[in-house]
Amino acid sequence: MIKGLAITPPVLGRISIGKVVEKNGKRLPEKDDQFTITSQIQGKDGWVKHPLDEQLRAKAPNQNQKLRSIPVRMIFNDPELNLRAEYSLFDRQTGRLICSGNGETSQRLTQQGIEQHPCPSPDLCPLAQGGLCKPYGRLYVNLDESDEFGTFIFRTTGFNSIRTLLARLRYYHAASGDLLSCLPLQLTLRGKSTTQSYRTPIYYVDLTLRDGVNLQEAITSAKQMDETSKAAGFYQEALDHVARQGYGNASFEVGGEEGLDIVEEFYTDEAKSEQHQQTHDLTHVQDIQKGLQQSVQALN
Repeated sequence: MIKGLAITPPVLGRISIGKVVEKNGKRLPEKDDQFTITSQIQGKDGWVKHPLDEQLRAKAPNQNQKLRSIPVRMIFNDPELNLRAEYSLFDRQTGRLICSGNGETSQRLTQQGIEQHPCPSPDLCPLAQGGLCKPYGRLYVNLDESDEFGTFIFRTTGFNSIRTLLARLRYYHAASGDLLSCLPLQLTLRGKSTTQSYRTPIYYVDLTLRDGVNLQEAITSAKQMDETSKAAGFYQEALDHVARQGYGNASFEVGGEEGLDIVEEFYTDEAKSEQHQQTHDLTHVQDIQKGLQQSVQALN
């Protein structure tokens, strides 16, 4: 195996809840209230839609055929193999990943090579000031069961999507007894309004059981699928092990080519202002929490 090359799941296409549009000579991200499934090919009007987009849109229950749920399966049982997330700082010009951390430790690219540093999270890191560092998540899901290892990737820098997806993956993994890859799941688009969004809807991605399936039925079905797969000689534990080794084969999972797309889609002046506001709000909340803790201690 080539060292320094991250071996990630094969990607057949992309899942997004927005697109990049050209305004006043600038290419800027534009949010949407529905999913779009694209290929990995870009045309003059943006990413070319994958045939699955039209197929699933035709089955959408709403009259305007907006795609707000997508049936999926995970290819790994370990939640952290399906969803990769860390704080990431990219070079805005080259798209190269400069620093990647988990809130405790980070790996940073320097002139001397890759160095290990503490990772205090973006709001406390001097290198991340001005919204340069964000959480960056990649969810790999299977949409086409004719290619069991082929995936479609949903990329996000949104706290709501990352936090919700990670919680759901862990809950379903625990509740099913380590049979996450056998559960019939779906991506669901949800909306909410906050003070920070000025009461306008913001959309994030959730992971649920497919419509009409309850948890007990899903677990029963997962056990049957697991038994059938084992009888056929399928070894899920070995697949997870190989995937874990592949991710760990490089210091950074994200390459420069992907980084340029990420910078264009998620790192704009508007996004920078939003990140600054998030930092301000987080500091305000932390101050309130400290005050409450001091009050409780005084009462005791």
